[in-house]
Amino acid sequence: NNSIANGCGNKKLEQGGRNQFTTNTSASLCDYVFCIRQLKKKSQNCPITLECPISTRNGEMLILKITTTTNSSLLLSLSKIPFIKILPISPFQSSQKMNSPRMSSWLNKFGFGARTESSIDSSSSEIPQGPDHDVPDPGQQFAQFGAGCFWGVELAYQRVTGVTKTEAGYSQGFVHNPRYEDVCSGTSNHSEVVRVQYDPNECSYESLLDVFWARHDPTTLNRQGNDVGTQYRSGIYFYTPEQEKAALESQDRQQKILNRKIITEILPAKKFYRAEEGHQQYLAKGGRFGSKQSAGKGCNDPIRCYG
Repeated sequence: NNSIANGCGNKKLEQGGRNQFTTNTSASLCDYVFCIRQLKKKSQNCPITLECPISTRNGEMLILKITTTTNSSLLLSLSKIPFIKILPISPFQSSQKMNSPRMSSWLNKFGFGARTESSIDSSSSEIPQGPDHDVPDPGQQFAQFGAGCFWGVELAYQRVTGVTKTEAGYSQGFVHNPRYEDVCSGTSNHSEVVRVQYDPNECSYESLLDVFWARHDPTTLNRQGNDVGTQYRSGIYFYTPEQEKAALESQDRQQKILNRKIITEILPAKKFYRAEEGHQQYLAKGGRFGSKQSAGKGCNDPIRCYG
């Protein structure tokens, strides 16, 4: 056939010459590898070349050329193409297979991923983001932390006695009402954060800081595990001078324990944008794989970051 459906997202490969194919839509590297496997089954031990437009983490577009034969391994080569503004597709729009932790880890080693155009426009960019003017419930206080993907961070704080509410969201950027796709693009400068509402009579701010340090590696710049990007940066965003003082003192104590420099930013809390409902209490609701994780107070079960 002149076109071969690859079975992933209904994307197609168009034949452009003898055993040469290009895609007619954006796809991720695992799309292409899946296609190669299908083509190898159909070929008669002849060379196959697949040219794939791939995006890097910094927004650069490359052509990934995959060459193989029925009995050989894949040969990869890269060439640059003009810059295109791009961003990752939301995990809620793709198949489970495409977004499994194992596959995501493999793709991140190459720096590739499926992208689409950003939703950010000139009218919403460079909007000054002042302080968070939301008001906590009577007798409660707010705290705000960025420690990588907000799914696992939120579950960690849900388990803390004295925490009465948690919200996953975006802050520290310059775009009004950002979407998940905007934040993942890296062009809005937002951080994935969790806003914690807590009762200071039951839970001290210092205990929340302890959870923050234990939850992530504060020495890695814009990265937590396989999650890479400015939205995953380490940050403590304070609401009061007392919180700022406690955060700085806590950082000093933590630095004496670690043998690498802490790069956590400690800044005033800015306007908080609540993330899409699908992100709220994500792991407690079942995550990607439908296996609910306990949000019970005092629970010490290991947190599975993707569910």
